[in-house]
Amino acid sequence: MTTPSSNTQSNQQGSFGAVLQQARKNKQVSLEEVAAELFILKRHLQALESENFSELPQAAFARGFAINYAKFLGLDPVKIASSFDAAYPKELKAQLANNTDTPLRPMGTLQRDTHNRIRFNPLLIIGVIGLIILAIFLFRMVSNASKENNQEPTVAVEDISAVEQAQGAAINTNANGVGASGSALNLGGDANTDVAVLDVKLTDNAIISITDASGSNLMNGAQTTGDHKLSGMPPFNVQIDNVDNVSLMLNQEAVALDTYATDKQASFELAP
Repeated sequence: MTTPSSNTQSNQQGSFGAVLQQARKNKQVSLEEVAAELFILKRHLQALESENFSELPQAAFARGFAINYAKFLGLDPVKIASSFDAAYPKELKAQLANNTDTPLRPMGTLQRDTHNRIRFNPLLIIGVIGLIILAIFLFRMVSNASKENNQEPTVAVEDISAVEQAQGAAINTNANGVGASGSALNLGGDANTDVAVLDVKLTDNAIISITDASGSNLMNGAQTTGDHKLSGMPPFNVQIDNVDNVSLMLNQEAVALDTYATDKQASFELAP
């Protein structure tokens, strides 16, 4: 017959938790030091020493903790693993076997963030938007510059009739041979012998109207003192007010305006 004292002694000898605790004390290390060295949570080390299996993770993980703990303390890991298997409650094994849909509990050595959140940096987003706007602005500047460079210069073409071209444009000019448009005229008369030249000289203000055979208006309205050189297709229709203030030459030949004058006014047709 076995006495209670002998049963207690037998249980103590087979208790892997007590063996782990005694070995740790003999090595003079704390649970905190063991946890830092083995990367096992302190509460799991305490659960191994007290054989509180409900506080441990699944059997495979808890068994691995016990083996690593034994190696650290210099114990035989095989004996500790065997003692752990013998002491592990059968009801916990059955519960784990039946509960196959339950996800694994995290190991004590793992530190997991259960809330995976994507965080956006506002400054980074603003910077990306700024770069996009700058790229669009530069692209538009380059496009506009390219369009401006590719545009061909427009050439101003004067609307001159065929008759005016044949007459040398028949433009009213001053004594220096410069027309109203500011361009000098070739008045040599070599290109077309039908074009005649009129020299109009005013000593005072007068009203003069001169048109040529093509209908071009060579001079019209109030004129001031000065010399004017005109060219056009004869005959010319001439109307002058204040004839005394005007002298006229056709192809370098003087025109007697007094023969056409009536009360200081003259209206006549002039041809070479």
